Amino acid sequence: MASSSSGATSSSAFSRRTSSYDVFINFRGVDTRENFISLLYDTLKRDGIHVFIDSEELWEGEEICPSLLRAIRGSRIFIPVFSQHYADSKYCLLELSEIWAYHLSDGQTILPIFIDVEPRDVRNQSGSLEVPFQEHQRKSESAIVENWKNALTEVGKLKGWTLKGDAKIK
Repeated sequence: MASSSSGATSSSAFSRRTSSYDVFINFRGVDTRENFISLLYDTLKRDGIHVFIDSEELWEGEEICPSLLRAIRGSRIFIPVFSQHYADSKYCLLELSEIWAYHLSDGQTILPIFIDVEPRDVRNQSGSLEVPFQEHQRKSESAIVENWKNALTEVGKLKGWTLKGDAKIK
């Protein structure tokens, strides 16, 4: 099926490998869902890119649900969007550790975005991430927290985009 729209071209570039989604967006909804994430999602969809974003209803219990794991495994590109309350959510951290694991095993691209947080704070679990991360260390199994810490450290080292309150990309 041929198409002359640029959306079809963009989407077909992702189809070299069988996947459920072109892009998986990992984010803290309370910080970004109604502004940045909705704009990013709408822009990607408009360009014909198949995007997965979670909804609050996906969470049942403490573990990542199977449909979310399938979405992570079936995505070609991951966009973690770090924000001031990102580390408050153990679900964001669980997703990120899965994303990092699949990146290591299958080589998917990770394109981090830092909104009102510095990449060094993500790498070091400092700044707005420090107190919530310390809480997780007290309340969760050390092996799980170590996976989260490793994922934050490694993804925080990747080249990404930093956005400040004025929403200008640096």
